[in-house]
Amino acid sequence: MDNNQGMIGMALGSWLVALAGGVLAAVLLMVLGDWGFMQGAFAGFVVWIVFGAIISWIMTRPLPGPADMGAEVAAAPKPAPAPATASAPTTASEAPKVQPSKRLAGEEELAARKGEWTYEKEPETKGIKKVAKKVAPVVTSDTDRPGTFTDGPRDGGADDLKKISGVGPKLEETLNSLGIWHFDQVAALTKEDIAWVDERLRFKGRIERDDWVGQAKKLASGG
Repeated sequence: MDNNQGMIGMALGSWLVALAGGVLAAVLLMVLGDWGFMQGAFAGFVVWIVFGAIISWIMTRPLPGPADMGAEVAAAPKPAPAPATASAPTTASEAPKVQPSKRLAGEEELAARKGEWTYEKEPETKGIKKVAKKVAPVVTSDTDRPGTFTDGPRDGGADDLKKISGVGPKLEETLNSLGIWHFDQVAALTKEDIAWVDERLRFKGRIERDDWVGQAKKLASGG
């Protein structure tokens, strides 16, 4: 009975740990990756299911009992003992003597020339600074920017574009840098404007997929 309760407790703990990992993954994707709520929730659910199944299987799989481990040890083949060999001690008088080999032809000449070769030191490079090549920054031209986009917000201040589903803090900064500050600017986007903005976003097709135009119309009208 205690063993079954322990297995149930480990399985429940495994699923709780996986749930925490899924929630963390969903939050990171929505905050750092600018994912929508439904996208982040679905990714977190997938992480919870996969990791929960893996951790639960690892924690609750049965371990071999002492009897099984003893049987495996008994069944293992024992190594055969090495044959004992008696070796007689070798005395200094019986050790083989090493005779010097004959000198090779030209060995005397090589020995006489030894020490004539010298190695030159490499020139010191201390104090010499390497000059790095300057690379001119790539400047993109936005001469085709839509006329409804402006360099700054109107006198009343910029709207909180994060109220649009799918727009996070980083994406709001990107839209401001492109000249979009207000809900009515998003609501007035044409197909050409959407294509122009879409080329400058990391995730293509987000404007139409999350219906930014429809959301912005409701927000601009106070809905």
